[in-house]
Amino acid sequence: MTDPAPILEMRGISKTFGAVRALRGVDLTVWPGEIHALMGENGAGKSTLMKILSGAYRADPGGHLTMDGQEVTVTSPLDALKLGIAVIYQELSLAPNLTVMQNICLGRETTLGGILDKAAMRRDCADVLKRLGARFRPETKVGRLSLAQQQMVEVARALSVNARILVMDEPTASLSSRETDRLFSLIRRLRDEGMAIIYISHRMAEVFELAKRVSVLRDARYMGTLARAELSEARLIQMMVGRDLSDFYKKDRRVDKRCGPIVLAVEELTDGRRIGPASLDVRAGEVVGLAGLVGAGRTELARLIYGAERARGGRILIEGRPIKVRDPAEAIATGIVYLSEDRKALGLFFDMSVEDNVNMAVAARDAYPGGIRRLALAARQGLEAVRSLKIRVKSTRTTVRALSGGNQQKVLLARLLATAPKLLILDEPTRGVDIGAKSDIYKLIDKLAEGGAAILIISSELPEVIGIADRVFVMRDGRIAGVVTGEDITQETIMAIATTNNNKTGDNFDARTQS
Repeated sequence: MTDPAPILEMRGISKTFGAVRALRGVDLTVWPGEIHALMGENGAGKSTLMKILSGAYRADPGGHLTMDGQEVTVTSPLDALKLGIAVIYQELSLAPNLTVMQNICLGRETTLGGILDKAAMRRDCADVLKRLGARFRPETKVGRLSLAQQQMVEVARALSVNARILVMDEPTASLSSRETDRLFSLIRRLRDEGMAIIYISHRMAEVFELAKRVSVLRDARYMGTLARAELSEARLIQMMVGRDLSDFYKKDRRVDKRCGPIVLAVEELTDGRRIGPASLDVRAGEVVGLAGLVGAGRTELARLIYGAERARGGRILIEGRPIKVRDPAEAIATGIVYLSEDRKALGLFFDMSVEDNVNMAVAARDAYPGGIRRLALAARQGLEAVRSLKIRVKSTRTTVRALSGGNQQKVLLARLLATAPKLLILDEPTRGVDIGAKSDIYKLIDKLAEGGAAILIISSELPEVIGIADRVFVMRDGRIAGVVTGEDITQETIMAIATTNNNKTGDNFDARTQS
């Protein structure tokens, strides 16, 4: 029996936007019944390549696209759908005010004698939803569904057009661990039915778990494809950024004598319900990690320290002085800043410029008497932030919405740093950013610590915690269960503390732990 032919081959695909070369002779081969990961930094060309496949962009002359060994031309998204190519973007393209059935059939409504055949559409929609194991009805308004359920509607729409190739762009970016597990089960089921899935993700744990092969782009060029047996974090990072994994983290941990006095002391802090009593401390020039299982209470404790949640007991000291933190404004006034894990909902102003976002927290401080804004100072501080944090943007007047995830995170960090804080609490600082941006953020954290800042970092990625922290406090069930230092900062030690005696090491831990 001969092996099946590739379902998709893209050869020598190039794309130019003015003077910018977005793709330079890129190749991609995908087989039926395969989950094929596509990785690379933001700006490497992944989205451009997929937009060419979907018909949203036209490739430059000279490249070739074949399906089942036959050369095809894709000039529009409609062409792509007719060929069985469907794309689910990170920002879902659903109409929340319409029903599930209306979204699935949008633009392809069934008619009978010029009248909508709602019975036929409902029957077809119900069949697709049943195939996916969905627990919602065709008549349900999409706006009432969870994000994971809306994603399932997107998949159902792809199946309704008999898609043979499904592109998924960062599909788990806003999903919980449980929702991610369900999505993975669905992806595997589609794979087993013969669908080819192109999976774009920055999360290596997901790629290692799902992909049969991984293709890597860097600086608009194709760097190669690795089979599952060849995959390793170090090798992928080398292909994506041209640097070894050892370059990502600091080489040596700081010892106590290199750190300054205690900046933050938390003593028996509790919300009176689920968190605490918890105690920890962070010294000047030190990076302290806060680790634990999903639901252990890491973010909740950080929000108590920051005043976003009301403490019901214990106390907080800054530089040895007890403080009352009743809200974030008081926290900032005492030198405590907090980087939220959800930069979209709780951090950035997306329709405002980079400059305005950077200056948001210090606008009142820097204003002239009477509250008149000092425009020249704001412009200078915005430009300095772009330069010092290596924010990739054409102008400080560019809206934040136009930036990549990594550059958005840098803008948010710049806003915090503008307040000259004594303590930085960084909650998932590299979530949703690419490898190159992660490296930049790690270097920035290390530079801030070297300059004397006290930093408390929360991360679900254990290699990240292990790589950058001088000490690690481990939470379990809302309390500090232990602290590890020096050579004891290992995944095994942290997980042993984070889990109860009867738990297996990996139970309930975030999927990104292994990335």
